[in-house]
Amino acid sequence: MESGNRKLIRPSFNEFKEKGEAPTRKSAPPAQKRQVPPDQTNAENFYYVKQMQSKTPMVIKLKDGEVLKGVIEWYDRSCLKVNREGDPNVLLYKSNIKYMYKDE
Repeated sequence: MESGNRKLIRPSFNEFKEKGEAPTRKSAPPAQKRQVPPDQTNAENFYYVKQMQSKTPMVIKLKDGEVLKGVIEWYDRSCLKVNREGDPNVLLYKSNIKYMYKDE
């Protein structure tokens, strides 16, 4: 076999100098940007549906310190409807709720 005029696998730096190009370096692909987490995870909706279906008695503490006890009957983006035993049903704005937990 004749080696003839075969080019080297790796060109010399002088060839690039003559052409005016810098040798390109093969590196790992650029890191992908992290995806922005979604605005809504639906965890809150899942929690409300679960409590509504099982009719779990809840304790709801409001920002003004008042405590309400009842079962969540209905909810939407900004409100909860709470059925209370012995008291009238209440429609609460979620923004007025400090926290809530299951009644024991």
